[in-house]
Amino acid sequence: MQDVMAVVLSGGQGKRLYPLTRFRSKPAVPLGGKYRLIDIPISNCLNSRINRVFVLTQFNSASLNKHIVHTYKFDVFGGGFVDILAAEQTPENSNWFQGTADAVRQSIKHLLPYAEVNYVVILSGDQLYQMDLRKVIDYHITQRADITVAAFPVDAEAASSLGIMKLHKDGRVSAFREKPPKEDLPEMRSGSNDGRDYFANMGIYVFHKQTLLDVLTESKAVDFGKELIPQAVGARRVMAYLFDGYWEDIGTIRTFYEANLALTGSSPKFNFYDARMPVYTHFRNLPGSKLNNCDVHQSIIAEGCILTGADIRHSIIGLRSRIGSGTTIKQSIIMGADRFETAEQLEENALRRIPNIGIGNHCTIINAIIDKDVRIGDNVSIINAHNLQEKDEENYCIRDGIIVVPKGALIRSGTVI
Repeated sequence: MQDVMAVVLSGGQGKRLYPLTRFRSKPAVPLGGKYRLIDIPISNCLNSRINRVFVLTQFNSASLNKHIVHTYKFDVFGGGFVDILAAEQTPENSNWFQGTADAVRQSIKHLLPYAEVNYVVILSGDQLYQMDLRKVIDYHITQRADITVAAFPVDAEAASSLGIMKLHKDGRVSAFREKPPKEDLPEMRSGSNDGRDYFANMGIYVFHKQTLLDVLTESKAVDFGKELIPQAVGARRVMAYLFDGYWEDIGTIRTFYEANLALTGSSPKFNFYDARMPVYTHFRNLPGSKLNNCDVHQSIIAEGCILTGADIRHSIIGLRSRIGSGTTIKQSIIMGADRFETAEQLEENALRRIPNIGIGNHCTIINAIIDKDVRIGDNVSIINAHNLQEKDEENYCIRDGIIVVPKGALIRSGTVI
């Protein structure tokens, strides 16, 4: 689609995903054992034949930038690209990105040279969904819309934490409220849909390029959902494109944990195995995984793993994971490692009396997220023994009852968490 360009917003700090965002931005958080969150919107673009994509980055962006540069490479003849637009200070503007709309406003000069582009698709970098964006663009054109917002039906309980749109019967947006309080919900109701009577903003927008330029120039709004789109309702033709597939906003440790473990199901709502909508990621020349005398049930095992005598149930085991004999892992996400340790490094670990990267022998890990490059010794129990909901320690955190061991942490032998 030569007249369409995509902009993926990936500069958010992701505070609610801490400590997974201690060393990386939210869109760079690993997903499903071998992917990253940013792979989802970019793959949706490529599967929709949109091959000119700008990714806007700002916070903790080094690993995200590296992943994009190493993953998305195009030949010189097709004209496609996935380029990074990092927040920058200029003589005209000394501020960093102040919000989603401000990020696009500060980056708009990079879109202007593409005179053939008539439509701009704006996407979030931290959502899990599969969508043919061509259908949204076709709807935008046939409805003669200035702005089209993708809408997802939700129930009243979910509505108060999302941007909610009230729709006319023809699909035009008549009102837009960001996280309306429960007492205001009845006036935002837009019909009956099996109890999901409200339409939430998915953070997916289609603009005519000139309209995008105009609204960003006319308004000082710094955020699309909170300010710019509500301001446009009534002043412009804002339409809602109704989407009723799987969509999850990966906003908290709990939603991240549940969305990942849902991938292990026999018929997951998000399907990495759909040949029509492949999800692309960095190609790694890794060997197949070795499982020696293991019991594995309803789990995903990524490449490059060595598991010996382990019992794995309803879990995700990420790239290059090492799991020792007699270890039990249940309802957990093990993100793996960024590298294999060499023989010399293993000898050095022994001299320093620290565990190797991976999980040792006779450990028990239940309801946990173990980030990359973690060193866990023998006879460790990570089980939330006191059933805590929230806690912060140097080498682990507990969020919503889920234990999170941050990247590079060291858990010594015999530890009980």
